[in-house]
Amino acid sequence: MFLSSNHVLYRLDTKNYRYLLLPVEDRAEMSNIKVLANNNQVKTINVRLASEYADYYVPLDLSKYAGHELILDIHINGNIRNEGAIKEWACWKQMKYSDTFDIANREKFRPEYHHTPAYGWMNDPNGMFYKDGTWHLYFQHNPYGSLWENMTWGHSSSKDLVHWKYEGDAIEPDALGTIFSGSAVVDKNNTAGFGKGAIVAMYTSAGENQTQSLAFSTDNGKTFTKYAANPVITSNVPDFRDPHMFWNDDIKKWNLILAAGQEMNIYTSDNLKDWKFESSFGHGYGDHNGVWECPDLMKLKVRGTNKDKWMLICNINPGGPFGGSATQYFVGDFDGHKFTCESAPDVTKWMDYGKDHYATVTFDNAPEGRHVAMAWMNNWQYAAQTPTTQYRSANTVPRDLDLFEYEGQTYCGVIPSKELIAMRGKKQNKLSNACELVLNIKGSSSVTLSNDKGEKVVLTYNESKRTFSMDRTKSGKVDFSEAFPVTTTAPVYGKLKQLRIFIDNSSIEVFDAEGKMAMTNLVFPITPYNKIVKKGKIKYAIYKM
Repeated sequence: MFLSSNHVLYRLDTKNYRYLLLPVEDRAEMSNIKVLANNNQVKTINVRLASEYADYYVPLDLSKYAGHELILDIHINGNIRNEGAIKEWACWKQMKYSDTFDIANREKFRPEYHHTPAYGWMNDPNGMFYKDGTWHLYFQHNPYGSLWENMTWGHSSSKDLVHWKYEGDAIEPDALGTIFSGSAVVDKNNTAGFGKGAIVAMYTSAGENQTQSLAFSTDNGKTFTKYAANPVITSNVPDFRDPHMFWNDDIKKWNLILAAGQEMNIYTSDNLKDWKFESSFGHGYGDHNGVWECPDLMKLKVRGTNKDKWMLICNINPGGPFGGSATQYFVGDFDGHKFTCESAPDVTKWMDYGKDHYATVTFDNAPEGRHVAMAWMNNWQYAAQTPTTQYRSANTVPRDLDLFEYEGQTYCGVIPSKELIAMRGKKQNKLSNACELVLNIKGSSSVTLSNDKGEKVVLTYNESKRTFSMDRTKSGKVDFSEAFPVTTTAPVYGKLKQLRIFIDNSSIEVFDAEGKMAMTNLVFPITPYNKIVKKGKIKYAIYKM
C-alpha cells in the first residue's frame, strides 16, 4: 500500500511462514520500519531495503507474532530524485517468505577459527562469562544488515573458545533505546535476588541519552528478562556507557567501572541493583585523543614475584598508535573504591600494537583464576568498508592476561590461550589459509609471507632497536580505505626468541611466545599466502588449525 513518495504499508502472512526475508542493498538509503501487530507497535528496525538489487537477505522472524495481524509501516529516507519512485524499488518483488534462513559460509575472507557473527554486522564483545563448562560470548550485533545499526546483543557459545555456536539474539532494543555494550556476571550467591547462579547483565540503553540497565537470565544466558526498574544508573555525561561489573573479594562487594567521557567511573554495590559512585580515574593519564570506552578492571599476578597488582583496561577511539581505535591500559593499585596508577600521567601503554584490536574485555568467572580476553578484530576507520558482505567483523583469538616487570615498569602480558594448542593439527610443509606458524629466531631477522599474486606481508624483528613490525601495505586488497595500508611497529621488552603467528583467511596475529608483545592486523589476500622467505637465523614449524 503506497501512501506517499516515501511511506508504505506492507501486510504480512504470519500463518504459513516463519521468516520474511528482507532484501538489503548496502548503498541504499535507510528505511525505518515499525512492526505493527494488531495495531500495536511491537518492534522498530532500520534496514537498507534494496532499491535496485539485493546484496544479501536478512530474516525478520514472524514466529513471535503468529496469529496476529502484522503490518510493516515503512518510512523511506531516500530522495526520489536519487533513488527513483519507491513503487519501482526492487525490494517489493524480492521480499519472500521462508521457513528457513541460510547462514552457510560462502565468503572466502570469513575466518576458519575465529568467532564471527552468523550474519550481519558485529562490533564490541559483550557480557562474556564462563559457566558449567561453556564459554558465553555476547556481541554488538545488527541482525538486519552488515553495517552498524539496530544494536542488539547477539549470543554465541563454545566449549573450547575456538568452535562457536550461534545462539541467536539475546537482548533486543526496547523503549529505553538500543542495546550498547556491557558485561554479565554469574551471581553465585543470589545477591540480586534473581536466583542462585543467575546470570546478571548490565548494558547501556542508548536512547536520547545513555543510561545503564539490567537484565537477568535463569537459563544460563539463553534468554534474558529485563529488570522492571531500569535504568539503574543515569548521568548527564553524553558518552556514558559500557558498564563492566565484577565481584571484588577484597571488599566483599560488587564493583562496576564504566566510561564517562574521557574518564572511568567506579561504583560499588551489594546487590547489583543499587550502585554507589566511589571515584573517577583518568584525568591527565594516558592517551586522550579519542573517547574512552569499554573498560575492565582486574587483579593480576606479577610474574616471578609474590606481588599482585591491578590493571585497568581502557579502549579508546580514535587515538590508537597507528590511527583509529586501540586498547590502552594502566597498572596500579585498587582498594575497591579508588584506582591509583603507578606510572607517570604521560605514560601510555598499549596492549596490542596492531591496527585491529579494540573493545578488549575479559570473561567473568573464568576457571583456574584465569583472565581470558577477546577483542573486536577491526578498526573504526574502515570497519564498514572491509570487503565482506554476508557478515562484517571477527573477534581475535582468546588471550590470557597477566603482568610482567621490565626496566622498572610493569606491563601487560598477553599469551594465546592454552585452548589454541589443542587446536593444532599435524605439521605441514607449506602455509595454508588457516594455520599457526611458530618461528624460533636468533637476532635481527625477517620473514615474508606471500602468494602467487605477489601479495605479501613482511614481519621484521630489529634486535638493536628492540622493535617488531608488520608491513601489510601490499598484503592484498588494501584500496578500500586509505587508512588500511600501513606498517605497525611494537616495542620489544627483552629479546625475542620465539614467535607464534596465527594466520587465518583475513587476519594475522603475532605473539611473543613469552607474552611480552602482541600485534593483530587484518589482511585480505586474493589467494592464501603459501610461501615463506626468511632472512636471518630462523627455524620454523607450521601447524594446520
